[in-house]
Amino acid sequence: MRNLEAVRYKQRLDNLFSQVSAFSSDIELQSHWARYLCILVSGFLETSVQAIYTQYAKERAAENVANYVTSRLRRFTNPNMEDILRLAGTFNQEWRHCLGVATEGELKEAVDSIVANRNRIAHGADVGLTYVAIKRYYQNVVKVVDLIESNCV
Repeated sequence: MRNLEAVRYKQRLDNLFSQVSAFSSDIELQSHWARYLCILVSGFLETSVQAIYTQYAKERAAENVANYVTSRLRRFTNPNMEDILRLAGTFNQEWRHCLGVATEGELKEAVDSIVANRNRIAHGADVGLTYVAIKRYYQNVVKVVDLIESNCV
């Protein structure tokens, strides 16, 4: 991962995950943290996708085009995998195809689960999210962000 904004966000999350794992004996407390971490992982995904594509536009396009892309990406919120694929396709249809193939299965499930759980948490619904599950989802979301960034090289 090279995008500075994504790297910083990831470092904060990595640190928080390691702190939460330190009190692994308290399952109830970990469950509460899992919900909070879910919201942060969703934010990491959203922020990273925006930052990577914004950086790409600024490096490759005229200033007015880059400004337009940046403006449009500010409205890219709570993306599930289909939203991300659609966005990738607006840059390059081949990126969409490659990303779609690479994320089939577990990676797609992780992204979609993060967003679905984030929405349920935000609306006060109960979720059966564990620390182990959110950590696995996070690791898969990082892989998705890496795949997105690899397209923009």
